[in-house]
Amino acid sequence: MDIQITTTLQQPIHSGFDGASTAAEVIQGIDLTGKTAIVTGGYAGIGLETTKVLCAAGATVIVPARDLEKASLALQGISGVQIAQLDLIDPASINAFAERFLATGQPLHLIINNAGVMANPFTLDARGFESQFATNHLGHFQLVVRLWPALRRANGARVVALSSWGHRYSPVIFDDLHFQHRAYDRWLAYGQSKTANVLFAVELDRRGREDGIRAFAVHPGSIVDTDLKRHMSMDELEKAGVFDQDGKAILDPSRQLKTIAQGAATSIWCAVSPQLNGMGGVYCENGDISPVTTEEQARRNNDILDRTASKAFGVLPYAIDPLAAERLWVLSEQLTGLK
Repeated sequence: MDIQITTTLQQPIHSGFDGASTAAEVIQGIDLTGKTAIVTGGYAGIGLETTKVLCAAGATVIVPARDLEKASLALQGISGVQIAQLDLIDPASINAFAERFLATGQPLHLIINNAGVMANPFTLDARGFESQFATNHLGHFQLVVRLWPALRRANGARVVALSSWGHRYSPVIFDDLHFQHRAYDRWLAYGQSKTANVLFAVELDRRGREDGIRAFAVHPGSIVDTDLKRHMSMDELEKAGVFDQDGKAILDPSRQLKTIAQGAATSIWCAVSPQLNGMGGVYCENGDISPVTTEEQARRNNDILDRTASKAFGVLPYAIDPLAAERLWVLSEQLTGLK
């Protein structure tokens, strides 16, 4: 698939949803009885909302968690949810989780790669890999590849990778993924990991479609009521336009400053909507497929005062480049020792 074909696929379909739509609205009328889903980070923020909405529609949702006690408290009282041990930055933990699931023989209909870190200080994992790239991309790559037999068994599975408009900060720098030869910048590292999430969905969809596995990347929107902001100062949050001078979160769906229920909507839409049947390998936002944008447009679109619920930021061409997507997949196989 060349970049021109990819760009043709990357076009809005006018779904009828926008940035103010909620997860409950986009799943309305869809019955997931008998379906099994895995939602990483499914016990906090928009991940918790994703879990609740999928369970309410009849799905069995497995929530992997590093902190089992915290997950149990957050998920208490939700029917249809299961909790299992998993640490996305620990390859042995991912393998153990996957082996336990595969041993059940169950089909796996949905994986929503919701967990992630953002803009943390420079940290390397035990393998020497930069932590944002390792957690946001490599951990999920390993999880999906290890669970491939269960996805095939579903005869129609979807994988949703939570990316971000933050992919605009950086393409994947293949020659220096782990900041060994350049100064660390936490936003460049975040942007690289979010671009990797999009490229992962592009190549996963290409490799998986013959097995009935389709993939989507998602920008959930600006949602301030989550733990993702824990490495940002109040000054940064004010400058980003998501907190006021009194330290209160600004919620304004008309400008895509979303509630948690709105932030989970596009993930749910990509996971279950029949509007996307036969489609995949695209980046979505505001309950629709995003248009392709340019770096100049990206700078203009970032103006928080100029946002509307129906206005898409778009996706930069380097994030949906099929050659970069294939290169990242092969490199990820090498880094994780998986094929």
